[in-house]
Amino acid sequence: MAAVHAASVAADPPIDSADRVPLKTWVAVLGSTLGAFMAILNIQIVNASLADIQGAIGAGIDDGGWVSTAYLVAEIVVIPLTGWLSQVFSVRRYLLVNTALFLAFSAACAQAANLQQMIVLRALQGFTGGVLIPMAFTLIITLVPKSRQPVALALFALSATVAPAIGPTIGGYLTENWGWQYVFYINLAPGLLMLVLLWLSLDRAPMQLSLLAHGDWPGIATMAIGLATLQTVLEEGNKDDWFGSPLIVRLSVVSFIALSLFLVIELTSPRPLLNLRLLARRNFGLGVVAQFLLGVALYGSVFILPLYLSRVQSYNAEQIGLVLAWTGLPQLLLIPLVPRLMQRFDARLILGLGLALFAASNFRNIYLTADYAADQLFWPNIERAIGQALVFTPLTVISAADIDTNDAGSASAILNMMRNLGGAIGIALLQTFETKREQFHSNVLTQAVSLFAPATRTRIAALTRHFLDHGVADQALARHKAVVAIGLGVRQQASVMAFGDTFYVLGAALLVAFIACLFFKKMDRSAAAAGHAGGH
Repeated sequence: MAAVHAASVAADPPIDSADRVPLKTWVAVLGSTLGAFMAILNIQIVNASLADIQGAIGAGIDDGGWVSTAYLVAEIVVIPLTGWLSQVFSVRRYLLVNTALFLAFSAACAQAANLQQMIVLRALQGFTGGVLIPMAFTLIITLVPKSRQPVALALFALSATVAPAIGPTIGGYLTENWGWQYVFYINLAPGLLMLVLLWLSLDRAPMQLSLLAHGDWPGIATMAIGLATLQTVLEEGNKDDWFGSPLIVRLSVVSFIALSLFLVIELTSPRPLLNLRLLARRNFGLGVVAQFLLGVALYGSVFILPLYLSRVQSYNAEQIGLVLAWTGLPQLLLIPLVPRLMQRFDARLILGLGLALFAASNFRNIYLTADYAADQLFWPNIERAIGQALVFTPLTVISAADIDTNDAGSASAILNMMRNLGGAIGIALLQTFETKREQFHSNVLTQAVSLFAPATRTRIAALTRHFLDHGVADQALARHKAVVAIGLGVRQQASVMAFGDTFYVLGAALLVAFIACLFFKKMDRSAAAAGHAGGH
């Protein structure tokens, strides 16, 4: 973080005294972005330890998925509520209390004795951690002058893009060397630092409990029901055969009705929970689309790569983490430089280049083979790291350029919610797509290796001789092993080809985001890099 601050000081041109940011404000921004980093990190860090956690608390493979689902459902429900609740309880009190509760629930998760306890504690952890993500963004928009926001948003980008990338790295290392409990205990030290920073930097303000009486309760209820059921459908759908499951069908109907009512309520209410009319603003509306697709690619790639390395290459959690480290660590160096680039070049060009590099890194992985492992993934991962580093800050600056401080809470909630929804929907679609494509490739390959085909019979004969030469005495057993080996080879090749197809989908999603960004309103260079004086 010190490197970020040093880079920002070196990168920025002389500024007017009116735009100078007090040290106290930077401390608040640093503390809040540290919280966002921890909250986002906890989405991914647990996935690397899921097998160990399942074994420790006696959960099955299917039920163990709720360890992640409970956190995500609670987090995505609370994000839209943060703007309003921070007004009710005051920003200082709301952030400090939720940070303290997040740390308490993190420590409690490490002590969970069974699945039921873990699900409840993870939901509570997600409900408090979800507050930290949009509040960091809101503080940047409300406290920092627009001329200095690119630097602050670069800090926020470290949490939004680096945390998902290095989550498996940290989780894998801790699990292999210390035990799964430490993926929760790791929150405590930075969390205590965050509490100190926020305690020293945020101004005291009175609570406005009277706002509770005028709250958009119908909007809150329909939003909570709609998002919770949608997230559950996305997390559990592939496992339960989607609409082949009566539960998934019922949850989908409830989600559709609730979210439809939510949209109607928000567009007609005099005091809506979220100001959805912001979506009519060209740059913000297009920015929301791009954030959604960025979520698909960001969380989707962090989901697919570990799955491929585990299933095809038999990597353990620590080995997977080392591979993914090259998508996260370079961003720590690159993201602080982005505000300086935005002073020299059109922010849209930087964003377009970032999306193109991110897309290209996925397209480079289309033609996977069984030998495609850490060495072959190195350069695509570096390319992806550069692309991600160039995307987030300019995208956020352009999207939020015309947002007034009064609408900062709604804008923050919408942007962060849509990125998380993009990730949830992307992962669900990729799971199903990978399964279906594996079946497709398996059927095609099976036809090509028919037992009646001369090449297949020759291969069976060669493998039979191999097994006979290596300790199998019975001819029939050796032939059976040869047929099984060919079947496993077909299955592995089908799986490899299916994973290649998923990278194609990720690249295509980023190309759509690239196209959407072509329609951003042109901002002059000073506006892109420094914003304008209005709205502050």
